[in-house]
Amino acid sequence: MKIQNAFRVGLIGTLGVGLGVLILSAVVSLSTILTYIGAALFLALGLEPIIAFLERRKLPRWSAIIIVLVGILIVLGGIIWAMVPVVISQATGLVKTITKFVEKGTAQDWYSGLKHQFPAIDFDQTLAQIWDGLQKNLGNIGGGLLQAGIGIVSGFFGVIVVLILTIYFTASLNNIKRSVYELVPASRRARFADIAEQITDSVGKYVMGQVALALCNGIASAIFLTIIGAPFPILLAGLAFLFSLIPLVGTISGSIVIVLLSLLLASPLTALVAAIWYIIYMQVEAYVLSPRIMNRAVSVPGSIVVIAALAGGSLLGILGALIAIPVAASILLIIKQVVVPRQNEL
Repeated sequence: MKIQNAFRVGLIGTLGVGLGVLILSAVVSLSTILTYIGAALFLALGLEPIIAFLERRKLPRWSAIIIVLVGILIVLGGIIWAMVPVVISQATGLVKTITKFVEKGTAQDWYSGLKHQFPAIDFDQTLAQIWDGLQKNLGNIGGGLLQAGIGIVSGFFGVIVVLILTIYFTASLNNIKRSVYELVPASRRARFADIAEQITDSVGKYVMGQVALALCNGIASAIFLTIIGAPFPILLAGLAFLFSLIPLVGTISGSIVIVLLSLLLASPLTALVAAIWYIIYMQVEAYVLSPRIMNRAVSVPGSIVVIAALAGGSLLGILGALIAIPVAASILLIIKQVVVPRQNEL
């Protein structure tokens, strides 16, 4: 093929590459904002099943939205009012307990027991190396602490932004859907709208289901840890709830943290009882609670769940792990209802 005007082709190609680089740079620069938008849209879809339930009870959509938002604010306010003083008190007690653990020589006895239990490991040399590393990187640690403080402040404002966007998306979700549907050619609009509605409905039910599972774990943990006399049961139950919001690995990760804290701050017997409890609870959650709560949400094979959670966590951290499974379910739905039928027609 003979090129008539090499300069024009080269110029257009260069401009195309430059435009692509500019778009990628803009996406990277706006990654935080795009994350906020994605999180808010994810939460708005999670509230949609409740709003739809109230609409089926003959309530206007605007009143259903107000009832849901006000109800959530009241519940969150009540939880904060009831739990924050207890959590602060127990967190303070946790710090004091660790301080006494070090000051009274209990930590030294525990350390001596470790050396006796594992004689092949040179703990003294390992601690010396860690201390030397800390001294050499003291400036970096200080900078890291400053960055951590800035991150906490940024996270606080990020939560406020996400809440505001969630309220906006919840109030205008139908209009957003309608605007997106209008961008699709009329001949394919009905099919596109049907698949989109299935995806958004599935995501909403998944969000509500994951929150329900986390609440079950938090409430059950608070009751059981109080019964067995575990240290700081409300604080540990709050950890169990937060970890359980992470799909797949959240419950087991929170359980390991709670068992280790029970071993460190209580007794081996308390830690053993807590470990047995969480092993039993995880079986109940996997075979009883999760099938009943998530039966109308997403349906994704176990191997894809693992891959999606790992990929989402690597890309976007905890938020990525949260949204990875419904995204994977959406892709599977598109493949089953669009790609496979087209292949069968060929």
